[in-house]
Amino acid sequence: MKILFNVVMSAAIAATMFGCGNNGSEQAKQNLAAETSAEAKTVAESSDFKTITLKSGATVTWIKDNPDDKKNPKDLFAGVSDSLYETLGLNDGIPASVSTFLMKVDGEYVLFDAGLGDFGGQLGRHLNELGVNPDDIKLIYLTHLHVDHISGLVSKGENGFNKVFKNATLYLGKIEHDAWMAMEKNDLQKGILGVYRDNLNLFAFGDTLPHAVEAIDAIGHTPGHTVFRYNELLVIGDLMHGYALQIKHPEFNSNYDMDKEKSIESRKRILEYAKANGLTMAGMHLPSPGFAE
Repeated sequence: MKILFNVVMSAAIAATMFGCGNNGSEQAKQNLAAETSAEAKTVAESSDFKTITLKSGATVTWIKDNPDDKKNPKDLFAGVSDSLYETLGLNDGIPASVSTFLMKVDGEYVLFDAGLGDFGGQLGRHLNELGVNPDDIKLIYLTHLHVDHISGLVSKGENGFNKVFKNATLYLGKIEHDAWMAMEKNDLQKGILGVYRDNLNLFAFGDTLPHAVEAIDAIGHTPGHTVFRYNELLVIGDLMHGYALQIKHPEFNSNYDMDKEKSIESRKRILEYAKANGLTMAGMHLPSPGFAE
């Protein structure tokens, strides 16, 4: 990591120049430890990313993909009264984000969704700040195929799409894949999946993916919307677009939910599942910093 490397080198040079005796060397070590600790904390948590450590020792980093602060408008949720918004203190909109999550487990990176890409996505910049090369990411698990979850998989080139994660294998639900391939407006989905066609694995609900990640049915937002569980972590995708509203009133859908009845059923079921199992939720549209108990 470039910043951390500079801290280490600066401390080492200072120790060489001024640490002539044992006391000087010891002081230099203490200074280095303090600076390194402070720098590591800065890297692990900022306004744009935050890392938590799971019981297994795996780490999960929330990465904010949208460039500015984000609030979803009230009219995104049909049927919600102005009085309820006022009671919840949400008259100015519902805090949200566009997010991705990077898990490091058993020395390997797993990326959950890939964000906005050329539509304003910040994933690439933040990976660089975290010292992670896209080529080092070998597994990408997709919750669904909406634009703000898959556009970061590619960049636009003169002859079409270029693959961003050159060594990655995509994992996508078969129901989601088949449904989108049968839709009329799917050029972006077909184009992006075509770039990864030689590294695309389709799974069924209930399957266990590499690193013991479980794929769970959350149909409703899209035909094959998936949430993923790893130990005490539950990546909930687009289960909620307005956390402050829907955590208390899961009966309300966003206009983006394709099957309203199934979306409500999935939201209630998954929220109860998370509560019953004491899981930490990681949501692609939860407000910063993307995690919720």
